[in-house]
Amino acid sequence: MTEFPFHHFLKADVPQNATSKEIAKNTLNTLNHGEIEHDDSDEIQAIESEILNQLKQSLPSNGFQTYFECTFNVLKLKENAIICSVTTPFIKNMIERKYLEKLEEAVTSLLGQSYQVQIEVIEQKNNSLSSNNSNLLNSLKNANPKNAREASFTLQNSREDKLSQIESQYIEHVQSDSTGILIDRTKSFSNFIVGPSNNLAYATAKAVGENPGKSGKYPSLYLFSDSGLGKTHLLHAIANAVLEHSPSSRINLLSARDFMREMVSAYQQKNVEEFRKKYTEKTDVLMIDDIHELKDKEGTQNEFFHVFNELHNKGKQLIFTSDKSPKEITGIEERVMTRLQWGLVLDIQRPDLETRIAILRAKATELDLFLHDDVINVMANSIKSSIRELEGALIKLQAYSEVMNQEIDVELARELLTLGGVNESIAPTIDSIARATSAYYKVSFADLKSKSRAKETAHARHVAMYLARKLMKVTQEEIGKFFGGRDHSSVIHAVSKIELLTKSDASLSKDLLQIENSMN
Repeated sequence: MTEFPFHHFLKADVPQNATSKEIAKNTLNTLNHGEIEHDDSDEIQAIESEILNQLKQSLPSNGFQTYFECTFNVLKLKENAIICSVTTPFIKNMIERKYLEKLEEAVTSLLGQSYQVQIEVIEQKNNSLSSNNSNLLNSLKNANPKNAREASFTLQNSREDKLSQIESQYIEHVQSDSTGILIDRTKSFSNFIVGPSNNLAYATAKAVGENPGKSGKYPSLYLFSDSGLGKTHLLHAIANAVLEHSPSSRINLLSARDFMREMVSAYQQKNVEEFRKKYTEKTDVLMIDDIHELKDKEGTQNEFFHVFNELHNKGKQLIFTSDKSPKEITGIEERVMTRLQWGLVLDIQRPDLETRIAILRAKATELDLFLHDDVINVMANSIKSSIRELEGALIKLQAYSEVMNQEIDVELARELLTLGGVNESIAPTIDSIARATSAYYKVSFADLKSKSRAKETAHARHVAMYLARKLMKVTQEEIGKFFGGRDHSSVIHAVSKIELLTKSDASLSKDLLQIENSMN
């Protein structure tokens, strides 16, 4: 990066060929006799510009645009402190929680010494929205109480702040930042919604949080699922539970990419031993998110292999998450794959309808957003791929409700979230449930409806009856008639049997969920 041109701005007599450190030292000398303020100082404006340039290079683009671009200013430079401002309390909180270290590094790099960074909130004095709100505003500005395409409105400053906060929260949900993971104190077992798709992972994670390492049942745990289904929430919940039960525990929670960056940096700076000691001698719980990112990284895999062995031999807790099972990760050495499979390997499926409804209700309460049951049901039936997508949809509805002071109804929810009409989502039938069940268990559809009492056929039939009763508003008589003219008592017996088995048989719960998801 080019040297910062202090000599164009500073009033002191500084040589044109001076280095940035020499010029910064001169700046510090001038500060001993007073302060430099934003309103009357070209120097402050230049420093602000250079800090923003450095942050733009070091931060993810969405983080910079949301929390710094058009919202961040340098107000005053004191002898030991730099006073900055942002436009909303939420942005101040997010910078202090996630980006303060990067901001301090930029200031130190620029001025040649460390400063205490203080952030104040100064609301914008005009009605123009900053760029980080533009996308959401474009989707809302033509909305009215019944048709989101026909009306217009004027935002007040308070609404602008709310919109900025909501858009920032939305970005936090839909775009995960894989670097610099800190333990999120808001993610706990108490606010994790449990359902058939994740109950085993939840119970296991909770057991690990309460009793980690060799003294517990699962000294090595591997969780995998598609993105946005809750495995990272469980990772942070375990960390919080460990700290609650044993505050002195040393936890290393990081992504696989961060592990690789640390290792590369250690080799470059010739302090590999310190790197190894950090993970083998100064760690009680090692938690690595997205472990599949180690694929094709032979050097990193080698270091990870030795770290794993050391911690495992010492009885420390090892926890990994991924979007794939260990066997499905390509580019991983056999010895590393074997280590990842040493412990308990669990997957998390997409949440079923009841769990999606529970998630929406819990998150709506957290957001202080009132939604009628029919709105929640439409959302739960339409958004099935991930929990993060469900939460993002709620945040968009809250944005509309806050800005327009308007209650959300079904028609409006469909339009704002582009959910489509009712007819676009095909409701399950007894026939579709039976066919999905027969395909899953590889049992003939005709046998499923016959009088056959073969063990495999009877089990599949019981499952189909259970799912029909669960997913449809249909009587036992109708279900029995479809499955070979059986009476209602046979259906009651089948449903009760499957309900009882789901409480103790995790594989059956998984079967039910996969059959249900196959119909979506």
